Amino acid sequence: MTAVAVADHEVHIGTSQALAQARALARRSIRGTLRQPQVWLPGLLFPMFLAAVNTAAMGRATQIPEFPAVDSLLDFLLPASITQSVLFGGLTAGSDTATDIQTGFFDRLLASPVSRTSILVGRLAGASVTGAVQATVFMVVYGLFGVRLAGGVGAALVLIVYAMVLALVIGGFAAMLALRTGSAEAVQNVFPVTFIGLFISSAFFPTQLMSGVYRTIATHNPVTVMIDGMRHQVIVGFDLGEAAMSIAVAAALAALAVFSAQRALVARLRKAS
Repeated sequence: MTAVAVADHEVHIGTSQALAQARALARRSIRGTLRQPQVWLPGLLFPMFLAAVNTAAMGRATQIPEFPAVDSLLDFLLPASITQSVLFGGLTAGSDTATDIQTGFFDRLLASPVSRTSILVGRLAGASVTGAVQATVFMVVYGLFGVRLAGGVGAALVLIVYAMVLALVIGGFAAMLALRTGSAEAVQNVFPVTFIGLFISSAFFPTQLMSGVYRTIATHNPVTVMIDGMRHQVIVGFDLGEAAMSIAVAAALAALAVFSAQRALVARLRKAS
């Protein structure tokens, strides 16, 4: 099936029907995730465990000159924990897409009168909603341990939007890989690479206290720009400019990810025709 044929199919179905199908597939994605606690629970518990260990072992690092003024290291780590959790969730969306391909559900969708774009949009929408839930859970749990958002409600909303857009980034690239390979294992094997990108950033330590090549890499890492903008909302206060910069970087990456996933979907449809 060519790209033109895909477009013709979308027009024939109609926008309202395509949106309804996307919502239905998004609900399926969310329900499927909720039914698999072994999938989503590590994405919540592991970042919290890592934050607890770092706080216990490195809590006094907040007293180092030039370290951002925080009441607790947890304040500093909240954006990093949200980012880390969304990485888990986004990759799960890609793995589920690959699983649908391996089990034949994807082929059944193609054989049904379902908008081709809705297949991708539904999966990514589900990942985005999951990201919002993850961000909310972390803010509530860390709040129980004394973390207060300096930016108030505005900061909370910005963190939720950030998590939703970031989920599109990870979910989009993961879906692209799933559509290209049809292998859940291939998607899961990408996790170490994304985790390295997180560690070589300001996620767990401020760049102004780094040195050498590590500082250079971390400073130019897009993850640093995103996390620093979110961290400003948590420990300094609501700042629309900082928030816009962070979300703009995430949105640019999301646009690239969704475009890549769409191209991979068209390629797979051509093979299926």
